[in-house]
Amino acid sequence: MAEDKKLKLISLGGLGEVGKNMLVLEYDEHILVIDAGLMFPEEEMLGIDIVLPDFTYLKENREKVQAIVLTHGHEDHVGALPYVLRDINVPVYGTKLTLGLVQGKLEEYGLTDIDLREIDPEIQISIGPFDLDFARVCHSIPDGLGMAIHTPAGTIVHSGDFKFDQTPIDGKGTDFNKFSSFGKRKVLALLSDSTNSELAGNTRSEREVGEALLEIFQEAPQRIIVASFASHIHRIQQVVDVSVATGRKIAITGRSMQGNVGIATDLGYLKIPDEMLIDINEINAYSPREVVILCTGSQGEPLSALARMASHDHKFVQIEEGDSVIISARPVPGNEKSVSRIIDRLFKRGARVYYQSISGVHVSGHAAREELKLMINLVSPKFFIPIHGEYRHLKHHADIAVEVGIPPENIFLIENGDVIEFDDGAARVNGRVNAGIVLVDGLGVGDIRDIVLRDRQLLATDGVLIVVVGLNVQNGALVSGPDIITRGFVYVKEATDLIEEAQELVQAVFERTAKEQITDWSVLKSDVRGALSRFLYARTKRRPMIMPIIVEV
Repeated sequence: MAEDKKLKLISLGGLGEVGKNMLVLEYDEHILVIDAGLMFPEEEMLGIDIVLPDFTYLKENREKVQAIVLTHGHEDHVGALPYVLRDINVPVYGTKLTLGLVQGKLEEYGLTDIDLREIDPEIQISIGPFDLDFARVCHSIPDGLGMAIHTPAGTIVHSGDFKFDQTPIDGKGTDFNKFSSFGKRKVLALLSDSTNSELAGNTRSEREVGEALLEIFQEAPQRIIVASFASHIHRIQQVVDVSVATGRKIAITGRSMQGNVGIATDLGYLKIPDEMLIDINEINAYSPREVVILCTGSQGEPLSALARMASHDHKFVQIEEGDSVIISARPVPGNEKSVSRIIDRLFKRGARVYYQSISGVHVSGHAAREELKLMINLVSPKFFIPIHGEYRHLKHHADIAVEVGIPPENIFLIENGDVIEFDDGAARVNGRVNAGIVLVDGLGVGDIRDIVLRDRQLLATDGVLIVVVGLNVQNGALVSGPDIITRGFVYVKEATDLIEEAQELVQAVFERTAKEQITDWSVLKSDVRGALSRFLYARTKRRPMIMPIIVEV
C-alpha cells in the first residue's frame, strides 16, 4: 500500500476523559468524522461553560473532511457540532431522533444551512472511500448506532454507546445479528465503549427503573419531582407511564427538557396522552397527590430547575415538606459535589429524596464487563482499541480484551491526538496531532488560556490586592498614595494595621526607586509586587493577586 493510502485513526476527544467524543478516520485525501461532543467543565475551570475538543487538525485539513456521522444524540457526542460546523460546513449524518435534537441545537446558533442526512440503519451508505453499515444499539437514548466502516485498508467497527438490554423499553435491543455479521467479514479493528468496564456482570435493564418508580409513585404522599437528563427519552417515557398508572398530571420545567420532550413527541419517540400535560404555572390548581414535575438539574447545574427549587428560587415550584424528589441519573465525573449539595438542600427543606446510591431509580446505558466480552466475541477483531472513558476505564477494557483472546500486542491504549496507522493488515502508533481542549466562556470560544484559569483560581483562593499610586513622570517621585484596595483577601476594617504596614512598605519601595532614578514602570511594578508578596505571605501565609496601578501626575 502506498504511503498516502494508509488508513489513519485519530481520536480528538473521548480518551482519558468522559465526554467530548470525536473520532477521525482518514484515508488518502478523505476524512470521516464520527461524533462531535462536548464535556462539562471540571471544578477548577472557574467560569467555564463547556469544554470542546480542539479540532484544529480538521480546520487545517477542511478540504478533506467529507462528513460527520453521529452515533446518537447525547451532548457528549453532538454538543460541539455548532462550533465545528461554523468552520467546517459538511453534511451531518444521523438517525431521525438524533437529527431532530441536532436541528434544534443548530437553529439556536443561527446555523440553518447545514445539510442533515437521515440514516436508515438497514441501508448502507458511501462517503468517499468509506462504506458504512449500521447496527442499532440499546442505550439511554433511542436511535443509537454502532457501525462498520469498510475502507480499502480493512473494516473498522465502532460500537457506539451501547448495552445488551434484553427487555428494552422501545423493544429495540442491540442488534446481535448485525455485529455478528460484521465479525464474519474479518474486522481489522474494534473500537468499543469503555464507560462501565469496571463493573462486573451485566448492566441492569431499563425496565427495572420503571418498577422502582412505580413503587415510589404509589407511596408518595404529595408532589413528585423527577430530575433526569433531558435527552433520556426512555426514562421520560417511564415517568409518563407510571404517572398514567397512578393518576397524576405532568408539568415540565427547564428549557432543554421542554424542548427535547417536544421534539421526541413530534417525532413519535415519546407517547404522552394530551390530557396528562399541564403548564407549570397550573400545578397549584391540583392536589399535590395529582402532580408530577419533570425537570432538568440531575447534574447539579447551578441554574437548572432543580437547583432553583432546592434554593427556594424557582418561579413556580417551592419544595415543601413531604414532596418526593427523584434524581434519576448518575453524576457525571466532576459533578458529584454539586449533586450532593442539592440533595442536602432538598433534605433540609423536608423532601423525600431518591437517588442512585440508595434506590433503583437509575440504571446505566453502558455495557458492563460481560457485555463488553460479548461485543468483542461477536466482532472478532484483529486489533482492539478501547474508547470513551477515563484511563482506568480504557485499561480495564484492555484487560477484558486479553481475557477473551485478543493478543496484548494487538491492543492499543492510546491518548487523544495519537495517530494509529493501518497498513497491509498491520497497525502502529505513528505520530501525534494537536488534540487539547477549547474552553467556552460566554461568547468567547478558545480565548481562555491556562494563564487565565490560573488567575481565576488565584482570585478564588486568596483574592486580589490593588495598589494605586501617582508618580511624577520626570523623576519617579511619589506624588499621591499609595492607596490599597482589597477584595477576597482580608476584611479591611479588621486589618487596618496590615494595610497601613503595606502602604508604608510600598512608599519605601518608591522612595528607593526615586533615589536610584528608576522610571521604567515595568520595573517599578515588579519591585512593588515582589516586596508586597513577600510581606503579605510572611504575615498571612496567603498569596493574593497583586496589581500595582501607576498614574502619571
